[in-house]
Amino acid sequence: MGPGKKKFKIELEDAEGSKYNLSLEGNLSKDKIMKIVEFMDLLNIESNGSGVTETLNNRPPASVGDRIWNLVAGKFPYGGFTSTDILELYEDQYNEPIKLSIISTYLSRYSERGRLMRNRQGKEWVYKITKQQQAQPSPSPSLDLRP
Repeated sequence: MGPGKKKFKIELEDAEGSKYNLSLEGNLSKDKIMKIVEFMDLLNIESNGSGVTETLNNRPPASVGDRIWNLVAGKFPYGGFTSTDILELYEDQYNEPIKLSIISTYLSRYSERGRLMRNRQGKEWVYKITKQQQAQPSPSPSLDLRP
């Protein structure tokens, strides 16, 4: 393998005992790896019995990213907020603990994709939904691995 090329091997086992092996080789960007992580999240969600069926029955969003986005869009359509604000709402709304770093990672991704604007204020980031996103519903995450 030449310089700059990377090799990853991911092995997963879901709650039902199904095993997944994924090997990646070549010029892998950070964006491609993040999409693989999102894909792995989807596998985990479906293995726990949620997914398409829950979405069709108007139940709460299954993925962590969708849950976070729904909190952002529902509670802060025009105002600013921090990752700590979302952490507190998430734990209250879904009755499950989540790390602040996970919230921050998703908000950062949304900012990079143009769904959120962010500005540094002191030691923290303050986020705000972009004007384009205020009028649009949340799109489903894309699993397209093209650069």
